[in-house]
Amino acid sequence: MNEPDWLTWTRELQAIAQTGLAFVRDPYDRERYETLRDLASRIMAAHTSTPADRIEALFAAEHGYTTPKVDVRAAAFDADVRLLLVREVADHHRWTLPGGWADVNLTPGENALKELHEESGYHARIRKLAAVWDRTRQGHTPAPFSAYKFFFICDITGGAPTTGPETSEIGWFAEPDLPMDLSLDRIQPRQLARMFAHARDASLPTEFE
Repeated sequence: MNEPDWLTWTRELQAIAQTGLAFVRDPYDRERYETLRDLASRIMAAHTSTPADRIEALFAAEHGYTTPKVDVRAAAFDADVRLLLVREVADHHRWTLPGGWADVNLTPGENALKELHEESGYHARIRKLAAVWDRTRQGHTPAPFSAYKFFFICDITGGAPTTGPETSEIGWFAEPDLPMDLSLDRIQPRQLARMFAHARDASLPTEFE
């Protein structure tokens, strides 16, 4: 699934405006960058159901040089090569890999293990980094910001299945039995297939774009 051109262009406009505002000194140039950010907001509002002022507030909250956001996902397997999935409350209780936006002051791996524990109750160790993919090119639902997705293969070391504020159910799935109601904003079936491949063959190299 390709993203629409208007979204790609809007994202580029917002990035130019944000980076420009981070370094601008001239007040007239500041006004121009703010106008550019407002234009990006209005373009996105014209193609979505979100009001322009909400998009403007979302864009205005971003500061500094524009870089992609980082999403981390923990693909944890048991001894029978079953994959751990959780139901995400925020996405109508659809199934996904434990994970989310990376927090500052933690490495990508530390973030993945933290998310795994918070969303499932399990502790784990990382076996390998399986993939680093650009969210935009993976067929996910179009989003305002660019993001990189880190996928880690993990082995459970302890803990017990426990839901929390973000999850409503925890389950283990063999590859033929994966659920149909996946949170496609967060994971894609093809990505899960690659996680099973990496879990079975540790010699596979890290995949990237």
